[in-house]
Amino acid sequence: MSWHQISVISNKQAAPDIADFFSEIGAVSVTYMDAEDQPVYEPAPGETKIWALTKVIALFELDSEPELVKVALFSRFNDQLLQDWFYEILEDQTWERTWMEHYQPMKFGDSLWVCPTGQEITEAKTTCMTLDPGLAFGTGTHATTALCLEWLANHDLNDKVVIDYGCGSGILAVAALLLGAKEAHAIDIDPQAITATLANAEKNNVLAKIKCYLPEEFKAFQADIVVANILAQPLCELSESITSLVKPSGYLVLSGILKEQAEQVITAYQQHKIQIEPPIIQDDWCRLDGIKQ
Repeated sequence: MSWHQISVISNKQAAPDIADFFSEIGAVSVTYMDAEDQPVYEPAPGETKIWALTKVIALFELDSEPELVKVALFSRFNDQLLQDWFYEILEDQTWERTWMEHYQPMKFGDSLWVCPTGQEITEAKTTCMTLDPGLAFGTGTHATTALCLEWLANHDLNDKVVIDYGCGSGILAVAALLLGAKEAHAIDIDPQAITATLANAEKNNVLAKIKCYLPEEFKAFQADIVVANILAQPLCELSESITSLVKPSGYLVLSGILKEQAEQVITAYQQHKIQIEPPIIQDDWCRLDGIKQ
C-alpha cells in the first residue's frame, strides 16, 4: 500500500500541537525526527523525544488531498512556525529499501552477530541474534546499545544471572542468554517494552530463560551482572537502587551517558562502593564498567 507522506519543521513547543492536528484531520501515523544535527539521547522508556527544531512527519491514505492538508495546516498555525513543507508519495518498496540500507548484520566483539530476519550469519565460534525493529527502542545501531553489546560479547557469561535494567526491546537480556547466561531478568516502566522483550526472546528461542517485570512487579535480588542502558540523570537518581542489585564482586555496566556526563555518573556510583574503570567512548557516548567492592 502507498501513502501520502507530509512533513513540516517547527519548534519544540509547536511540534506536539502540529502532530495532534495531523491526527485530527486523518493522519494514520505521526512521527518526529531531529531537524538539526543535535546529539540524540536514547529515549527513556515511554518518552517521546522532541528537539529544538523538530520535523513532524505524517502519513495519510491516498484518498486524502495533500493540498487541502497544507491549506488547513497553514490556516491553523502561524506561518512563522512552519518551515520546509514537503510532500511525496511513499511506496511500500521505499520502506523495504530504507530498511535494507540502514540495518545490516552487525558484529560485536568476536562472538556476537545481531542480524535482521532473513540475513542471519553462521560463523564458527559466534552466536547470532535475530532482531527487527518493533514496539520499543533498540536494534543495536545506537552507540549506547552497541557499547553494552560489546561488553557482553567480550565477557564470560556462562551460568551468570543478568539483570537488564530499562530493557527497551530486550536486546541486552536476549544477547546475554545467547552468550551463555543462565537466566536474565528484564525490567522496564513501559508495558510495550515488556511485550517487545518477550517477542524477541521467543524469536531467539530463549523465552524459557527470561523473566520480565514492570518495576512494581520486580522483587529485588542480587545478580552477577547488572546492565543499565538508560540516561545519565535517571542513572544518578537510581544509583543506590541499581547498585543494590549487584552481588559483591559482581559487574555493573552503565550506558546512555554522554562523554561530558561521565564524571557525574562516576561520582554517584563510587559512593555506593562501585569501582569504576575509565570510560569507554564511542562517538559522543560512553560506557562505564564497574565492579562492586
